Amino acid sequence: MNFELSKEQQMIVGSVAGFVKDESNVERFRDMREDERGWDPEVWRTMGEYGWLGIAFPEQYGGIDGSFLDMALILEQFGRGLVPEPYIASVVLAGSLVLELGSDDQKNGLLAPMLAGEASLALAYAERQSRYRLEDCLTTASVEGDGYRISGEKVWVLNGHAADSILVVARTSGEQLDRDGLTLFVVPSDAEGLERTAVRGMDGQRSAMLSLNGVAAGPEQVLGPVGGALPALEWALDRAAAAACAEAQGALKELLDRTVDYLKNREQFGVKIGSFQALQHRAAEMFAEVELCKGTMILAALSADLEDPAERAAEISAAKVQLTDGGWFVLEHALQLHGGIALTDEQDLGLFFKRVRVLQGLFGDADHHVDRFQALPGFAA
Repeated sequence: MNFELSKEQQMIVGSVAGFVKDESNVERFRDMREDERGWDPEVWRTMGEYGWLGIAFPEQYGGIDGSFLDMALILEQFGRGLVPEPYIASVVLAGSLVLELGSDDQKNGLLAPMLAGEASLALAYAERQSRYRLEDCLTTASVEGDGYRISGEKVWVLNGHAADSILVVARTSGEQLDRDGLTLFVVPSDAEGLERTAVRGMDGQRSAMLSLNGVAAGPEQVLGPVGGALPALEWALDRAAAAACAEAQGALKELLDRTVDYLKNREQFGVKIGSFQALQHRAAEMFAEVELCKGTMILAALSADLEDPAERAAEISAAKVQLTDGGWFVLEHALQLHGGIALTDEQDLGLFFKRVRVLQGLFGDADHHVDRFQALPGFAA
C-alpha cells in the first residue's frame, strides 16, 4: 500500500511541529508538572483558534470537517513534545460521544465551547473493579421524579480534575455486568454531590477520582438513549486507543532521533560510540520497530470510523499490541544505549519513557487486545 499525506495534511503536520518546537517543548511540560491543573488554558484556547480541536468535527459546531487521521497526525506531533493539554480526554473521548449521541442543544452547548478552546470535557467510565470491561459498572442512576440521582465512584478520569463538564456512565437498569442498561449523563463540574480528587499518574499528568453522592440529573442531561450507551462507548474507546497509538508514535520517534543523535556524538575511549557495529544494529532494529508502530497506527486511524465493529477492533487492537511490544523494544534500548543517565529526571528520556508506558496501558493493554483479537469472528487461533 502506497500511503502519502495530502498537501493539506502535510501543512497540518508542519504547523503543529513548529508549534511544538517553539511553544510547547519538553521544558514546558516540566513546568506544567508543578501546575495544579497540569495544562494551560491559554494554550488550549490557541489550539482552538488554530482549528486543531475541531479538525474532525462538523463546521456547524465550530469544526472544519476533517478526518480522524488528521486528528491522529496532530497527536503524533504532540507526542514529540509531551504536550499536556487534554486532547484525547476532551476531544477524542468526550467530544466524540457528544457528537455521536448528543441532541442539537447538547452539541451546541458542549461542543462549540470546547472546540473553541473555551471549555474542556471528560469521560468518567472506569471503576475500581472494571479493568477494561466497559459493561462492568456499579455506579447507578435511580429514577427520581422526571430525573435521576447518580451514586457511585469513578477512577482515573482523564482531565476529570479540570473539566467543565463530565460525561458519567451509570447503570439505569440491569445487573453489574449486563451489556444493556448503561446510560450517559452530562454532569457539570460544580454539581452538588460531586467530589473530585486530583491524582498524578506515573507520567506526571493529572486525572481525577470521582465520588458521586446522589448527584441530581434532569432529563436534559441524559446523553443518547437510556440504557443503550455501550455501543457508542466501545466506539469512542476504540477511537481513543487509536489516538493513544498516534501520540505514542510521536514520542517513540523522538526517542529514536535522540538516541541516534547521542550515538553520533557520544565519545568513549576516543571514538564515537555510534561507530560500533553492534550499536548500529541496535539502532536499526529500533528504527524498524518505530516504522512498524507508524504503519499500524495509520491503519488504526483510518479504521477508527469503520461501521463494522469487528473490522475496526481488529486494526486498532493490532496497533495497540504493536505499540506495546515494539514500543517496549524502543524504550528499553533507548535507555540502555544512553546508559545510567537516562534514568535521571534531569534527562528528558525518562519523561518520554513514562508517557509511552502510560499510553501502552490506556484503553486496553496488550493482553486485553490480544484476547479481544482472538475473540473476533473468523479468527482461527
